[in-house]
Amino acid sequence: MSRFLISALAAVSLSPAFMTPAVALESSAGTLQVDTMISGLRGPWALAFLPDGGFLVTEKQGRLLLVRGGQAVSVGGLPDIYVEGQGGLLDVMVPRDFATSREIFLTHAVSQGRSAGTALTRAVLDIDAAQLTDVEQVFQMVTDSRGGRHFGSRLVEGPQGHIFMTMGERGDRPAAQDLSRHNGTVVRLNRDGSVPSDNPFVGVNGAQPEIWSYGHRNPQGAAMDASGQLWVNEHGARGGDEVNRVRKGANYGWPVIAYGRHYSGLKIGEGQQKDGMEQPAFYWDPSIAPSGMTFYSGTLGDWSGDAFVGSLKFDYIARLEGDTMAEVEQLKSPETVRVRDVRTGPDGGLWFISEGNGAVYRVNQ
Repeated sequence: MSRFLISALAAVSLSPAFMTPAVALESSAGTLQVDTMISGLRGPWALAFLPDGGFLVTEKQGRLLLVRGGQAVSVGGLPDIYVEGQGGLLDVMVPRDFATSREIFLTHAVSQGRSAGTALTRAVLDIDAAQLTDVEQVFQMVTDSRGGRHFGSRLVEGPQGHIFMTMGERGDRPAAQDLSRHNGTVVRLNRDGSVPSDNPFVGVNGAQPEIWSYGHRNPQGAAMDASGQLWVNEHGARGGDEVNRVRKGANYGWPVIAYGRHYSGLKIGEGQQKDGMEQPAFYWDPSIAPSGMTFYSGTLGDWSGDAFVGSLKFDYIARLEGDTMAEVEQLKSPETVRVRDVRTGPDGGLWFISEGNGAVYRVNQ
C-alpha cells in the first residue's frame, strides 16, 4: 500500500483528450448522448464548476486540474497531501460567491504522526495563473486512527454559507459512536473553520463541537436538495449501503445497527433498529459502493428533484425518486465504469466522473 506526501511544488505532466464523439445512452428520458469532456485522468475523484464555464477536477494522487476553453492545466500551490489507500486529494468545492471571493475548498488526507485523518483547506484560486494562494488549512479531524481506509469525504455548502464535510470512521468501528473524535461524522463549519454557535454539541463535555451528526460508516456522497435538506450516502459492509437524511445531532447507528453483515458474514452490532438511532431513507443490499451524489435540477426527462448516485461496484448511476428516495432507474453504459462523482452541470447536463475510464463525461440531449 503506497504512503507518501505530494508536495505543492511537484512537477506533473498533462496530456488529456477532449470532446471525443458522443455515444448514445438509453434512459427513461429517451435516447441521450454522452460526451467526453476530458480523458486521460489518473484516479479522478471530484468535480466542481467555475462560473466562467470551466471546471476543476481532483485526482487522488494529489493533482488539481483546471479545465477551461478546451485546455487543461495543473494548478500549483496545493497543500501537502498524504496519500495512502483511500486517502489523498479528495473533494473540491467552489462556493456560490466565487466570482467575488475567488476561494475554493479542498478535502484531503493529512499525516498526524502515527495516525492520519481528513482535513479541509481553503485557498484563493488565480484562474489565469492556475495557482492557489493564501492556502490555509482551516480544519483537521481529531482521530488516533491509522491505515488507509474510510477518509470520506464530501463537501456541501449550506443555505446560509456553512460548510458540511463528511468523514469516514477510518475503519475504526467503535469510533463512530465516540463524540470525542471526528470519526464517522458530518461536521458543520463556518468558512474560516470556526464552529457555528448553534451546532448541536457545542458546550457538551468531551464532544467535538464541529460535529453535526455521527454514527456514519464511510459517507462518500453528499448533496443538498432544493429545500435545503442535506443528504449523504455511505458505504455499508457486505450489504447495507445507505442514503440518509442528515438531521442536526442525530446518530445514524454505525456500528450498533446496520443493514447487511460484516465481510466475514457475521452479524453487525445489535440488529437493524434501536431507539435513538436513525433509519436510512433507503439502503442497498447487495452493496453498490455509492459515491458522488447530486439532486438534478436540469430539464432532462422528468428527473428534476431526483437524486443521482454513482456506483463504484456495479458501474452505473442510480436514479432515486425524489419523494421516496428509492432507486427507480439505473443509467449504465461503457462510460459508467466506477462512477466516482455525479454533478448537475450549469448547462443542465448530468456530469459524472468515471474513475475506471479516467474521464469526465456529460449526459445531455
